[in-house]
Amino acid sequence: MGGYLGMPVAMQNPWTRESCTGLLELGRYELIGGELVLKPPKSRGHMVAALLLGNWLLGVYGALFVPQCPSIDVHPEDNPTNDPAPDVAVLRRSIRELSAIPGPEDLVFVAEVASTTLSFDLTVKAGLYARAGIAEYWVVDVAGRRVIVHRRPEDGLYRDVAAYGAGERVATLGAPEQTILVEELF
Repeated sequence: MGGYLGMPVAMQNPWTRESCTGLLELGRYELIGGELVLKPPKSRGHMVAALLLGNWLLGVYGALFVPQCPSIDVHPEDNPTNDPAPDVAVLRRSIRELSAIPGPEDLVFVAEVASTTLSFDLTVKAGLYARAGIAEYWVVDVAGRRVIVHRRPEDGLYRDVAAYGAGERVATLGAPEQTILVEELF
């Protein structure tokens, strides 16, 4: 039975974007690998980290490049049975220039904030984003108070993965001169 962290949801084999559109629009579910998964409630730590990361990225890239997007497109082969909704994304071009939801060619950066989903975000989501060719993927680990940076997608994997902890500064590939102290995200 499908589910997210042990939370069962109704089964269909497999779910597609088309078959679960209404459920995805509620924002409580995410379609990953043909399974409709219930997202856990966001903890205070998750909300704080997502807000602080988003605000920092707004300052670095500007509001038209850091949209509040409910979902993104991924690799064409993965797209029919996957509808991921990262916590934060940065676009290659202004949201005004997009005619549809952002796809891999539109994204330079995505991030997931993990308070209860760390393993899922480091494995399943990382593979999905790497296959899509998204150049940079961050996992903000709330419990570990660190940021795990994934770069250089190749053959469905990120070849460069590094963790940054309290006291360390990190920057995106798109704006390497604009750093943030990891502890400022918590």
